[in-house]
Amino acid sequence: MDKYLICGLGNPGDEYAGTRHNTGFMVLDAFAKASNICFEDKRYGFVAETSIKGRKVFLLKPTTFMNLSGNAVRYWLNKENIDESRLLVVSDDVALPLGAFRLKGSGSNGGHNGLGHIQQMIGPDYARLRMGVGNDYPRGGQIDWVLGHYSEDEKKELQPAIDTAVDIIKSFVLAGIDITMNQYNKLGKK
Repeated sequence: MDKYLICGLGNPGDEYAGTRHNTGFMVLDAFAKASNICFEDKRYGFVAETSIKGRKVFLLKPTTFMNLSGNAVRYWLNKENIDESRLLVVSDDVALPLGAFRLKGSGSNGGHNGLGHIQQMIGPDYARLRMGVGNDYPRGGQIDWVLGHYSEDEKKELQPAIDTAVDIIKSFVLAGIDITMNQYNKLGKK
């Protein structure tokens, strides 16, 4: 059976829930809710399992904190014997406006510490879905911005992108990265 690992990046703990840096967790929570599955506290992360048309899908929300996300990703890829071509990482991105998104088959970490650590652990050849959180912060204010909470208005603006991200995950599993990029990237521009 084909197996896939979908990793949403964020930080564990109630104080980080609903922050911009936890947008990856929010996408996986939405996917789990739509799939009627629950996360369990397992090694290096909260993990949920489901299947989509005969393909097994593992959802991972690392509990390693953002800067050590690669430890969780590498562990679950190895544990479940999943090829890196079947890994999709969902992260926040300050380079994209709020509500925009971009799916890529590989590339740089764009200064994102979570993606950077995954790259250190497994290399750059994995798919990533970057969710725009905007960058309306003063010089030197990036950390406060990404660790800040979404306002109610921002949550409303973000919700359509989260809903689309759930569809992107399904498409990634069923159709692969290239078809999914062609279908969805044009929708992700703001």
